Amino acid sequence: MTGNSAQSPWDELPIRDELRGKSPYGAPQLDVPVRLNTNENPYPLPEPLVERIAERVREAARNLNRYPDRDAVQLRTELAKYLTTTGHHPLTAENVWAANGSNEVIQQLLQTFGGPGRTALGFEPSYSMHALIARGTGTGWISGPRGADFTIDLPAAERAIAEHRPDVVFVTTPNNPTGNAVPPETVLALYEAAQAAKPSMVIVDEAYIEFSHGDSLLPLLRGRPHLVVSRTMSKAFGAAGLRLGYLAADPAVVDAVQLVRLPYHLSAVTQATALAALEHTDTLLGYVEQLKTERDRLVAELRAIGYEVTESDANFVQFGRFEDTQGAWRRILDKGVLVRDNGVPGWLRVTAGTPEENDAFLDAVRDLKKELDA
Repeated sequence: MTGNSAQSPWDELPIRDELRGKSPYGAPQLDVPVRLNTNENPYPLPEPLVERIAERVREAARNLNRYPDRDAVQLRTELAKYLTTTGHHPLTAENVWAANGSNEVIQQLLQTFGGPGRTALGFEPSYSMHALIARGTGTGWISGPRGADFTIDLPAAERAIAEHRPDVVFVTTPNNPTGNAVPPETVLALYEAAQAAKPSMVIVDEAYIEFSHGDSLLPLLRGRPHLVVSRTMSKAFGAAGLRLGYLAADPAVVDAVQLVRLPYHLSAVTQATALAALEHTDTLLGYVEQLKTERDRLVAELRAIGYEVTESDANFVQFGRFEDTQGAWRRILDKGVLVRDNGVPGWLRVTAGTPEENDAFLDAVRDLKKELDA
């Protein structure tokens, strides 16, 4: 999360003005029994996959004296197959690009289509790294409107696009931290508004799409050369430690981002590990189904306890409302459960964990509700 700080160790350095007074992104990393604050997949990789990773990395290690495949063709081919199968839209390696986490994907897109003298617009609250990466690339940031229920207010959004004429528009679905999905017709309307204002890139961030009740927006790519869908292997694939993100778009977009990619940016070890994970897609998506069930259970239980809950299509749930959000976060932490205070006034966010972890969380928030109502 970004924010202002009274004094930073780099205050005397000649850093850029738009970075001065900001704080690095990050969630608290605390040693507690139940950690449900960073939207990680709680299930360790299955042993057969661990063994396959070891085999593939061993093979890659024999050639570590050489640079990796600069264009990651095999990995992009397998990612395209995965997207074609699960996203119901045919893609090839020419439509896919991969990088070190979806954050690097976003950074490369902003380096290519944003930059000094250009602007990006996102609908907040949303993933705070969009704004942070925009600032890091010298791209001006514009905060677009959301409704009181955290959905995108389409007429207001269209007016904001027409007024500001951004070069890049971000649409996050399911949205982080609120969890709600954006209907396809809203994305289409935003895309048309962005093209009417000026030819703009529209980036649909689908980091959590595998957890959604609905389908991916990949089919919207057809006939829309300025639309990009960003994905990650951190969540559904349970591979947050891998740092592998990717995008799907028109081949011209894939060619363009290669203008700014660092040479040999994806290591041979990263490519080998990701390829091994893709071999076990069915098993890993089975864990996703378990987490979707647990997510829905959290929504139902939290409402039964008496909390307000935002509809969630992600692997986390936003709940509230609290008069003292930080105080509520602390009291849940005192019970051994770490959730996330995202800075949305009155709301906290909990990641769906294992059934046992979720039980511990629900016990903690039941006790909290009793204390608050006493």
